[in-house]
Amino acid sequence: EHQAFGPVTNPVEMANSWAVVVDRLEQDPTYPGMFQAAFGTPDIDSVRIVQAIAQFERTLLSFDSRFDRWYYGGDSTQLTQQEQRGFDLFMGEAQCADCHTPPLFHDVSFRNIGLHGQLSDLGVEEVTGLMDDRWRFKTSTLRNIEVTAPYMRDGRFTTLEEVVDFYADDVEVNMPNLDPHMFPWSLGQIELDPQERADLVAFMRTLTDASFLSDPDLGPPF
Repeated sequence: EHQAFGPVTNPVEMANSWAVVVDRLEQDPTYPGMFQAAFGTPDIDSVRIVQAIAQFERTLLSFDSRFDRWYYGGDSTQLTQQEQRGFDLFMGEAQCADCHTPPLFHDVSFRNIGLHGQLSDLGVEEVTGLMDDRWRFKTSTLRNIEVTAPYMRDGRFTTLEEVVDFYADDVEVNMPNLDPHMFPWSLGQIELDPQERADLVAFMRTLTDASFLSDPDLGPPF
């Protein structure tokens, strides 16, 4: 609920006011009835709006990918040999799982991964004021990553292949505050040949949950 309050008034998101949003919903022919059904009365205010948003967000559970059926469900037919090689790399030599940890494929952390360019965006430092937080950004989940391009904090990459190439070739290892998880890159320990890169991309595509993406209950309500 706390998170849902922010976007309405944030100048780089909705740049609006709660008074305007509440008025628009009250004038809508559909929403008062929906609030009546959900809360018992048609009254609309910011508290009820964020409660409704938060409750919807809690239903967004995506755990029926081919990877889930293979790894947690024990169905050995779900992944190809290439995809299984990619999983082994992901969990091992490529060290992806250090930050993108199953089952969520993120670790609820903020990290500086050595992504060069646009250094004026200071990341967490803009909130904390601490230089130790400079260029630290939230680790994103890789679930459904196949369908969530563009990638990285500034959308610079349009394909998963480009993302893997960045981690293989282009991490800025001399960047101040580089996350300790990136030290193997500083030591030159991460080397991926073309086949390994393709295997990693193939594995990440197994994290797509087709049933979640096509669920009509999660689509537009009107």
